[in-house]
Amino acid sequence: MGTPKINIKSMGRNELQADLIERGLKKFRAGQILAWLYMQHARAFEEMTNIPKMERALLSSVFFISTPNIIRTEISKDGTRKFLFELEDAHTIESVLIPDEDRQTLCISSQVGCQQACRFCLTGSKGFTRDLKAYEIVDQVLEISRILRHEKKRSITNIVLMGMGEPLANFDEVLKALQVIASDKGLGFATRRVTVSTNGLVPEIENLGRSGVKVNIAISLNATTDEVRDRIMPVNRRYPIKELLAACRRYPLDPRRRITFEYVLLQGVNDTAEDARRLAKLLRGIKCKVNLIPFNPFPGSVFDRPDDATVLHFQKILLDQHYITPVRESRGRDISAACGQLREREAANGM
Repeated sequence: MGTPKINIKSMGRNELQADLIERGLKKFRAGQILAWLYMQHARAFEEMTNIPKMERALLSSVFFISTPNIIRTEISKDGTRKFLFELEDAHTIESVLIPDEDRQTLCISSQVGCQQACRFCLTGSKGFTRDLKAYEIVDQVLEISRILRHEKKRSITNIVLMGMGEPLANFDEVLKALQVIASDKGLGFATRRVTVSTNGLVPEIENLGRSGVKVNIAISLNATTDEVRDRIMPVNRRYPIKELLAACRRYPLDPRRRITFEYVLLQGVNDTAEDARRLAKLLRGIKCKVNLIPFNPFPGSVFDRPDDATVLHFQKILLDQHYITPVRESRGRDISAACGQLREREAANGM
């Protein structure tokens, strides 16, 4: 049995350059290969026509190019598309493409499942399987970019790591993926168009701030007291609200950027006028905006969505305190809208 082939996307630029030199190839070939992979969306070495045939044959004998399989797609009436990817080990993850008038946002996963066990999240209720590798995170962007190019549709404008998993719990691989996504030698996305969402892992928030990767950060807050947040988000027992917000105050923001606080409104849990006033007070002094997200129910959930009047009253209190406070309605509500729902339904159908 021969030596297993190496996934070429698992190698960084420097590592690939060193490997190619050892095999007798020129150092500059690494840049050509990476351009084909990330800019031209190549799926085979044969496509890399500015590399001599003999060298392409050598590359094919040593490396392979990962291409995750899209096993299911659902399209909503509002244009939202949900993709179920099958990975090399047969585990599955989801990505969601959300079109708006001025943007095309792709929400991608960073883990198979999630360890955080937030009670309002379907993915968290199903447990954790494994972290994604950096190339598995990037491949979600590549595959959907390839589809859009084939369809001659507007390309992805924004990327959010807000799908399955807690990105900062997979810190090293997420950081590698971000470096590819934001590099002009990789996918070339401007960092102002890339957002990492976290439920509040304080040490990793600080590590991200020190990393030099200047992406946007979104904090899933969802409560204004430790008693409520302990109950709906177990992470709060490790990093309570005061500690989390202190880390946010220390986070190095570029002049034009804000921290986004995500606040999922749960009927009778965190949606009162008192909660809104307390939230305004908690966030004072932090350059931020607040995304209000009325809960999107899923089968078996113990929570309900507040009525519209409650949502609008909560929003008005924050607006009156001069916070930017959009209400973000769930997109794709006529398909498997909740994060993890398409994956669970496919599994229930005997995948």
